[in-house]
Formats: sequence, C-alpha cells, structure tokens
Amino acid sequence: MEHIAVNPWAALAYLIAGVCFILALRGLSSPATSQRGNAFGMAGMTIAVVTTLITHVPYDLAAGAAAGFSSEEPIFDTVTMLEILGAIVVGAVIGLVTARKIAMTDMPQLVAAFHSLVGLAAVLVAAAAFLNPEAFGIATLLVSDTGPPVVHILPVSRIEMGLGVAIGAITFSGSVIAFLKLNGNMGGKPIMLPGRHVINLAVLAGIVGLVAYFTQDQSPWIFWTITGLSFAIGFLLIIPIGGADMPVVVSMLNSYSGWAAAAMGFTLHNTAMIITGALVGSSGAILSYIMCKAMNRSFISVIAGGFGADTSGGGAAAATDRPWKRGSAEDAAFLMSQAEQVVIVPGYGMAVAQAQHALREMADKLKAHGVRVKYAIHPVAGRMPGHMNVLLAEANVPYDEVFELEDINSEFAQTDVAFVIGANDVTNPAAKTDKSSPIYGMPVLDVEKAKTVLFIKRSMGGVGYAGVDNDVFYMDNTMMLLADAKKMVEEIVKSLD
Repeated sequence: MEHIAVNPWAALAYLIAGVCFILALRGLSSPATSQRGNAFGMAGMTIAVVTTLITHVPYDLAAGAAAGFSSEEPIFDTVTMLEILGAIVVGAVIGLVTARKIAMTDMPQLVAAFHSLVGLAAVLVAAAAFLNPEAFGIATLLVSDTGPPVVHILPVSRIEMGLGVAIGAITFSGSVIAFLKLNGNMGGKPIMLPGRHVINLAVLAGIVGLVAYFTQDQSPWIFWTITGLSFAIGFLLIIPIGGADMPVVVSMLNSYSGWAAAAMGFTLHNTAMIITGALVGSSGAILSYIMCKAMNRSFISVIAGGFGADTSGGGAAAATDRPWKRGSAEDAAFLMSQAEQVVIVPGYGMAVAQAQHALREMADKLKAHGVRVKYAIHPVAGRMPGHMNVLLAEANVPYDEVFELEDINSEFAQTDVAFVIGANDVTNPAAKTDKSSPIYGMPVLDVEKAKTVLFIKRSMGGVGYAGVDNDVFYMDNTMMLLADAKKMVEEIVKSLD
C-alpha cells in the first residue's frame, strides 16, 4: 500500500516544473530557440518526476505491522521502489535509442506513436484507480448493518476517471490508425464506412451518457463499456481521414493526449500532471485551429472525412492529355544559376525522397553563383505541423532563409524561379478559382506568379492527397522535372558545378 508523505515544498517544485514546461513551449515555437526549449522541457520533467518520487515514497504497512511498528512507522518498500526505478530506466533507454535511430522523415509516425502511449497510460491509470480506489484516496468505506462494507468511489473522481479513460482510449486507438497511415501500412486515402456519421454520433452519445450514468452507479460493466466504446470510436474517427488532413489529426491527437493526462492528474492528485496536461491540451487545440484555418476547413469537416473522399479517379488521367513542358536537370540548373532570386517550396515529396540534404547543397551552389535563395513553407505541408521546418533544420538550412506562407507569398511575383519539390495541393491555384474544388478557399502559395516554375514530381499521372490535378503543371511558365526528387536535385547539383 502507498503511503503519501506530505512535503511542503512539493507545490513549489511542481510550480517550477510548470513554468519550465511553459518556457519549453515558448522555445519550441521557433527553430532558433528550439534547443533551449527542449532543455527547459527536460528540466521540468526531471523536477516533476523527482518530486513525485519523493512525495509518494512506497511503504509496506503490512510488513511494518508484522515487524512491530505502528502505522506511523511503516517499512520502506524497497521492491516497489526498484520496480519504479527499473521502469524509468527501461523507458529512458527505449526513448534514447529511438531518438538516436529514428529518421527525421519518420518523425510524424514517431509523434503518433508517442501520442498512443500517452493515451494508453491514461487508460491504465484509470483502470488501476477503478480497481483499487482506496490506494488513490478517491473512495470512502460505507458501512451497512445489512451487509459487508462497500467501497464507494467519490462521484467527482468517477467523472475524472470516466473522462480520462474515454479520452485516453480515443487517443490510443486514433493514434494507432494515424501511425499506420503515416507509416504506409494503411492507404493514405480516406476509407469511407457506410453510415459512418450515424455510427460515430451514436457511439459518442453512448460514451457521454455512460460517463454521466457512471456518476450514479459504479458498476464495473459501465466503466469497461466506456473503455471499449472509446477504443472503437478512436478507430472510427481516424479511418475516414485522408493523408492531406494528417497535420490536423496529429495536432488534434496531441490535444487529446494532454486532456487525458490532465484528467488523470486529478485522479492522482498530481499538480504537475494537471498543469502539463492542460498546457499540452490547450496548445494542441490552438494548433489544430491554426491548421484548419490554413486549410480553410472546420474541425468538424476534418473529422467528418478527408480530402478527396468524393472525387473520382478519372480526373488525373484526363488531365495528363493537356500539353505540358518537360525539362532536364541541366535546364533547371541553367535557369536557376541565371536568376536573381529562387524560392524553394518543399512538400511531402521531398520528405519521402529524403532530399533535404541535397536541396541544401543545391541552395549553397546557387548562393555561390550570387543567387538569393529563400524557402516558402505552407502550414500544412507534409504530414505533421512543422514537418518541413524539421527536415530543413536537419539539413542545417539557415533559419533566416525559411519563411511562412503569409510572409513570402507576395514575393513570388518578383521571383525569377519557383522551385517546387513535391508540394502539390499547397500550390494548386484551383483553391483560389474553382468553387467546385475540394480545396477551394484554402490559402496556397502563389508559385504560378513566378517568371518560371520548376516542378518536381515522379510522374504526370499522380495527384496529391486532395485528389485534384494542379493547373500549374500545364502553364506556359512551368517546366516539369519528372523524377525521384532526391535524384533530380543531385543531378541539378552536378550541373551547377
């Protein structure tokens, strides 16, 4: 049994940890301060873990009683403490090895996997609290004259428990599907189930109703039904969402994991978990809003189904019959070497080909020729928020050369060459002109306004995740470079020598 020692310094320590987490989020808002932000995050987590270990020292009251000690003098539970420390060491080793070996191009999958673990942890904590509420200090013993004593879980704790297990289970199962989609184990296209809206609404209503009923009746079937339905709705919500909406999904799951942690923080009476969960939950919600705004979509429309869900498969085939110009690496190298300014627009194609290092080398060659080079980043380029920024940072691209959409879009009209590497939907002018397009209204990069557009893609037969063709391919000022992105950029680098 756990003996909770009251430490007057615990609240102050948790407050310091919370401040560190806030500073970590602030630092991570910019690549230039991201290392400092990570340092604050690690410091805050270290303070929180150490404080928790000190204030929740495990004691074996039964062993103390057997040894003749009073309840105020329990024996330190060495075995339990070693188990806790062992679990921390195992987790630290797994995290360290994963962080060192994971490729930057696989970062979206890693983030989804981490979210799933947070959700699963919330489910396990809620289950432990339900099965042994006395150890968590969330129950009272009701003595009856007609029967044995009954362990009564406090109603407020049941609310926390019900919400925590529901949000945690949704986070876990939803993150598993997101991981499979991002990792290529499942198709990136939306998987539309018949009657999905009715099913999803019915399941969500059932979960809310059961959580409310759980406050009146603590029967085990209610708790486990909530858990099962929440696992199911996580799968059902994410399966219909396509790859183009993955940035929103990742930030949404990030928010869910934070709220799950906050709910469990109340159950565990842990201030640090409440603060951290609230920070993660609110920041994830704000980021989801920013992502949706960048796509001109509502959060509900993302959950209802992904881009391309209603498009037919014949659009791309018909579009390739239109005239277009094909160029070579030598053509691209000549055009860019003669330019005053080149704006590079990276997208998911760059990430798949792992072309970021070759791209930086190309930019260095161009700058040696006196060309001004900038990078234009769309908020939802790639498969997670900041995906392109992370890849460019890995290739040591200077921070002052990287610009967000709203900061650089006006410069395309004065740009000699727009070099687009695997960014389809975020450069599609149909978002501005075609009201029937599924991406209509989404802010896009105005690459078509540049004097010349060099567009790298594998073939003319493919379309982006939105399922619509890009008119930029067929414009008079566009030259298509059909090849693997990394190989094409490497050939351009050779031609620049």
